[in-house]
Amino acid sequence: MRRSIVRTILLCSVLALAAACDDSDTPVTPTQPAPTTTETFSGNLNQNGAVTNPFTTAASGSLTATLKSVGPVATTAIGLSLGTWNGSACQVVVANDNATQGATVTGTVSSAGNFCVRVYDIGKIEQTVTFTVEVVHP
Repeated sequence: MRRSIVRTILLCSVLALAAACDDSDTPVTPTQPAPTTTETFSGNLNQNGAVTNPFTTAASGSLTATLKSVGPVATTAIGLSLGTWNGSACQVVVANDNATQGATVTGTVSSAGNFCVRVYDIGKIEQTVTFTVEVVHP
């Protein structure tokens, strides 16, 4: 009887080891991040003016707007903001009210939708300035 208990324990041990060595695990594929889109908006900003450019995101993720250039003087401060676009106006969500060339504004969207980037005079420009803004979004 003792011998059958030893055999049973030995058999169970072998089966447990065999089960642990099974290669049938399904490989896990990592989730790929949503591709990003880069859009560039350029124009002229007049004294006391504002320029709004709408864009559409395809998924949730991070939005970044970068003031790539402002001229004729790169140190000219203007406003730079990101917001939601309702079809006629930009509802500002995040803003930098003292952006100079190279400044960024970053936000996060929870789903695909209509958004906007806005540049505006903060009372520091005395003549029309040119600008270029780059927006990276999902």
